[in-house]
This record gives sequence, structure tokens and C-alpha cells, in this order.
Amino acid sequence: MDETSLHRHYLHYSELPSSLRMLYTAALLTLGMGYLFALIYLYHTYSGRDGEPGLSYQDVVVAYSGSGKASRLESALRGPMSSMLPADELGVLVKWAQEGADRERYERDIKQTIEQRCLTCHDGSNPHLSNLSNFEGVKKSTEMDTGTDVFTLVRVSHIHMFGITFIFFLMGLIFSHAYVWPVWLKSTIVALPFAANLLDVSSWYFTKVYHPFALVTMGAGAVMGMCFAAMWLIAMYQIWFSKVPKAVVMRREVVLPAGD
Repeated sequence: MDETSLHRHYLHYSELPSSLRMLYTAALLTLGMGYLFALIYLYHTYSGRDGEPGLSYQDVVVAYSGSGKASRLESALRGPMSSMLPADELGVLVKWAQEGADRERYERDIKQTIEQRCLTCHDGSNPHLSNLSNFEGVKKSTEMDTGTDVFTLVRVSHIHMFGITFIFFLMGLIFSHAYVWPVWLKSTIVALPFAANLLDVSSWYFTKVYHPFALVTMGAGAVMGMCFAAMWLIAMYQIWFSKVPKAVVMRREVVLPAGD
């Protein structure tokens, strides 16, 4: 097939009604903003888990397999929860956990901080969050950090796979009207996010037993991001700014010869 041979069912954006182009534009703008917020949330959730600023390979390892040298409470306070309380209060909590988390000091120095800073979310009403409403719950959080447990991964996995599939199905549907040559390149951009999604979710579990799989997690996320950006930019550009491709113009001339 040469560059001028278009599939009989293919329609370029210029051949779509304006209402459909507006619908695609609105969807692209909303999905783009949503993806941006997702990246911000991802960074906030995983960065700093290794005690260093920024998002790194070690942060991903700690998230899924644990730090191996600190309690779950300390890992959370030095990571995603680091902004939830002042540095001096954070230091007191971490030191208490490191020194054995005894009940007497809990009642004297820790309980009030937990009640003021943590119980808004960790009051026991959400089964997916640690219950810090009593000493036993707080004491449990000072156990060795072993990363995200398997059942939590299972819960997050099905949400992630359904959500990402929906997003990239919609993006792929919109992108299918773009004129990209050769066709195999266009097909690859459409298919890669789904393969990356499978690799991403699978690597969470493998990272728990073999840390280098964290690189797969990071790579798969990068592939999804690049494919999303490529589809978004190409689609938006061709909907509103680019000239009609020569192959599309030639097909129109064949279907509607001059003078008809």
C-alpha cells in the first residue's frame, strides 16, 4: 500500500462534522488536564520515600517492597505524609517508633499529635487506610515496612487497568482519525499503552521479590506518558491547525471529480 492508498473506512478530521470535532477537542482537553493531575499526584505519592527529595528508582522499590530498614510509619512520614505535620513533630514520631514505640511515651508525647494531625483520615472509617485511632493501631504501624501488601495491590490493579484501558481506548479512538504515515507507526502508538499497562501492573508484584523490576514500572509509565502526549498533540494539531493531507484531498477528487 502506498501513501495515497487510504482505507475505505478511514475518515480524517477534516471529513468529520464540526460537532464531532468539538466533542473530540473537549475530550482531549479534559483528558489532558486529568493526566496532568494524575502525574502530580503520582509524584507526590511516591517521591521522597527513600529520604531524598525527588522521585527515584529507590522510591519505587520502597513503595512496593518496603525499605527493609524502617517502620511503615517512618516510611510514610518521610515519604507521602511528610507535608502533613511540622518537622519537629515528625521527628518526635520517628524517634519514638525507632526506640520501640512504648505506650507510656505514646500517651505523653505522641497521642495528641496523632489526634490533631492524622485522625482526619486515619480514624478507622476507611478500611484501606491504617487505623490510628488507638495505641494498638499506631503500634502496628511501627512494624517493619514491607511495602504495599498483595491484597492492596490487587485492589489497585483492577482499578488501574480498567481506568487506563478506558482512557487509552478513548484516546486511540480519537487518534484513529489522524493522518500518520506509515500505518505501522500509528498502530504502534495506539497499541503500546495497553502493553505498557500490563507490564506496569505486573511489575508491581515482581518488584516485591526482585527490586530491578522497579525499572519496568518506571519505563512502562514513561511509555504510556509519551504515547498519550503524542496522540494528544497530533490529534489536536490536525483537528484545528494542519492542512488537509494530500492523500485525503486526492481521494476527495476521485470521489467528487471537478465539475460534478
